[in-house]
This record gives sequence, C-alpha cells and structure tokens, in this order.
Amino acid sequence: MWLFNSSIGRKLVMSLSGLFLILFLTFHLAMNLVAVFSAEGYNMVCEFLGANWYALVGTLVLALGFAIHIVYAFWLTIQNRKARGNDRYAVVAKPKHVEWASQNMLVLGIIIVVFFILHLAQFWYKMQFNEIAGLDLPGVDPHDGYQLIVETFSNPLFVILYLIWFVAIWFHMTHGFWSSIQTIGWNNNIWLSRWKTISNIYATIVCVGFAFIAIYFSFIA
Repeated sequence: MWLFNSSIGRKLVMSLSGLFLILFLTFHLAMNLVAVFSAEGYNMVCEFLGANWYALVGTLVLALGFAIHIVYAFWLTIQNRKARGNDRYAVVAKPKHVEWASQNMLVLGIIIVVFFILHLAQFWYKMQFNEIAGLDLPGVDPHDGYQLIVETFSNPLFVILYLIWFVAIWFHMTHGFWSSIQTIGWNNNIWLSRWKTISNIYATIVCVGFAFIAIYFSFIA
C-alpha cells in the first residue's frame, strides 16, 4: 500500500495526523478557557468528558492519532538517514531560508512527548482513568478538574515546565502546520508564504492561550 511503501504516502499520513492533533489542541484550549470564566462550567465539561462511551472513543482516537504521528516521525527520520548514508556525517553549512524548527522537528517532538506523558500523569490519570478504573485516589475528585488545575499551577515548578512545553509546541506547530498543508498540496508560490504566516499566527494564539491559563491559575492559587 502506497501510504506505507512510499515516502510521499508516509509524509501524507504524517501531515494528516499532525493536522488532527492541531485540531485537538484547538478544542483542548477552548475547553480549558472555560475554567478561566467558570469553575462550575469547567467541571460540567469534565463530567461530560469523563468515563462516557463517547469520551472513551474520543480518547482512543486521539491516542491512535498520537501513536501514528510519533511512529511515522521516527520512520521518516530513519528513512531519511538511510537515504543520506555517510553524507549525514559531513560538516556542511546550514542551508539558507530553512527554519530552525524544520531542522529540529524530531527533537522538538521528543520534548513534546515527554511533557505530554507528564500531562497525562497529572490530569488524565487522576481524572478519566481514575473514574474508569475506579481507583478512588485519595483527595482527588475526577469531576473537579477546576481544583486540579488550581493545585497543579500553584506549584511554580509545574508552571515553568508547562511554559517550556508550550514553547516547544509553538516551534513544532509553526513549521508543522504549513508543512502539512504543503504536503497535502493546498499551496502554490503565493499561498506558501501565506500559510507560513497563518501557521505562525495560529500557533501563537494556541500556545499563548495555554500559557495564559497556566500563569492565570498560578496567581489565583
């Protein structure tokens, strides 16, 4: 199948899974912003996205999207290294007009995954998984996500770690967004520069939004 056997097919899968994850980040930001305006409203969202079947299906789809994106990232990197052979060890000048993020996407991706595991342990494990498995963790209400946010960002260390995570996501998104659009073929010489601008603006809105939430709750905790 060409999606697996050709480099173009693998890049297409990588792009589509990446756009899916960007869509999820947008939804996740919108959901988290509710907490800034209403603790009750945010907890209603948490209860709605608890151990219900549709929430579980959504979680599985999201996990599959992450898995595909990560696997294909490593797969493409390995294939590119094999294609370059010994040339990858040659010392060459950095190409002009090539973004720093584009040369470090794998490293940025690894940083994002490591922090994502931290995020899962801090929130998903204590909320949805806690409810599904019936762990009944002491001092944790799986439906009181607002209190969990307050407790998390009352710790300055978590605030700093999350801000580092958001910066890594910003760099990853600024390149990944327009690159995915280019792979799909929705661009030309005029629109390529426009998509890059859109990518920068969109990534900035998303990451600044997340950073605002973390800083906001660090002050009210």
